[in-house]
Amino acid sequence: MKPRHKRIALILGGLAILAVAATLVLNAFRSNLVFFFSPTQVAAGEAPQGKSFRIGGMVKEGSLQRQPDGVTLRFVVTDTEKNMTVAYKGILPDLFQEGKGVVAQGKLAADGVFTASEVLAKHDENYMPPEAAKAVGDAHERAAANKAAAAAAARTIKQ
Repeated sequence: MKPRHKRIALILGGLAILAVAATLVLNAFRSNLVFFFSPTQVAAGEAPQGKSFRIGGMVKEGSLQRQPDGVTLRFVVTDTEKNMTVAYKGILPDLFQEGKGVVAQGKLAADGVFTASEVLAKHDENYMPPEAAKAVGDAHERAAANKAAAAAAARTIKQ
């Protein structure tokens, strides 16, 4: 084999190895990617079916229900517009409380209940996960817009 052919074969072999490595890295990245959704987005059908994702918002006051076994529980996550029931089996973080921010990772069951494999709570009184804060803020904006539209419609009807 001529030196020129050896060099071309070496370059082609290196490119093939680089392509395989890039494919493996991108595949691993895609399989570990977890998206965040608010309860409103889940209710609208934007969340993936059968795949893991994160849901976040505030734990609704009075919604925490513990089962007799002590580790199985249900609670409701809300973005003030829609509510989503979350079922979790495990030990909750120490900072988990009703009325506080939470992010849960898991899958949506066929019955519409979000089955969490992991629950993350805020780490101080001023913190809420950015995605959850944005979802709650968006829900407040939509509620204010709906209220303003309803008031305008009521004024139009009166006239």
